[in-house]
Amino acid sequence: MHVGNSFALRQALSLCRPPRVARAQPYPTRPITIVVPYAAGGPSDVIAHVVAELMTGSLGQPITIENASGANGSIGATRAARANPDGYTLSLGSNSTHAVNGAFYSLSYDVLNDFAPVSPLVTASLVLFAREALPPRDLAELVAWLKDNPNKALAGFDATTVHLLFAFFQKETGTQLTLVPYDGGALAAQDLVAGQIDLFLGAPNWISLMRAGSIKAYAATSDTRLPIAPDIPTFAEMGLPALSFSAWLGLFLPKGTSQDIISKLKAAAVEALADPAVRTRLIDLGFEIFPRERQTSEALAALQRADAAKWWPIIKEFGIKAE
Repeated sequence: MHVGNSFALRQALSLCRPPRVARAQPYPTRPITIVVPYAAGGPSDVIAHVVAELMTGSLGQPITIENASGANGSIGATRAARANPDGYTLSLGSNSTHAVNGAFYSLSYDVLNDFAPVSPLVTASLVLFAREALPPRDLAELVAWLKDNPNKALAGFDATTVHLLFAFFQKETGTQLTLVPYDGGALAAQDLVAGQIDLFLGAPNWISLMRAGSIKAYAATSDTRLPIAPDIPTFAEMGLPALSFSAWLGLFLPKGTSQDIISKLKAAAVEALADPAVRTRLIDLGFEIFPRERQTSEALAALQRADAAKWWPIIKEFGIKAE
């Protein structure tokens, strides 16, 4: 009788206890993917790998890079915009993919409103490279040669912003180029070395090919000469200030991602960019890391809006169409 009463008492007490609440495990609990909208081997891919390696350490989960190239980065950006907003799919975005492409393509997503900016990473000017055997020795000779050979020069580009810059170049110099689209800078650089194309406007990381004697360079889009290549003049020096330009790269999440996750990923990115080895690697490749005070979601959103406001009217004015 006593045992029965004790059992009944235990049952009654158990019914009075509050139910156990399953506690969500702290993010992240599984591997993370960064979608790079260009082919492997290019500057965007290099940046993603360098930053991801350090972010992996602070987040405690592996980060894999998924290259999804095509349509000037729009294919990869589409994949990222449609991903589950759970923090496990980021995208590496640029002026082209997360701003300018909105005026070039009829997209299934909104470049300005369907992403949650995390943090800007780096900025870089571009360099006009040429195959080594192209006759002109400098930019002035190149312009004269192009005028004598309209549409004969094949110019490779891997982003809509580069497409725009080549349009500016032709307008400012009165020349005509035959533009050749590529899914990534590495593919264009390979063809330039092989002599399959004549010109390529690419990131300064390809200066190593120039140093090796595989290609040459005519001018840079920077405001001042590049520290890693002070022998390359700027377009502004050569009388073409309209060609002054700086590209940026940043991390984005799909719209609807929680602020807690955005903040955690931003902190991991900021920590990665502060690492001395990472800084040295990126600077040696010709990239400039955004100042710490500008490594914010708000700053990246402002970059998007500024580029859309600047370039969309120009695209309409020039009547430029996607290749």
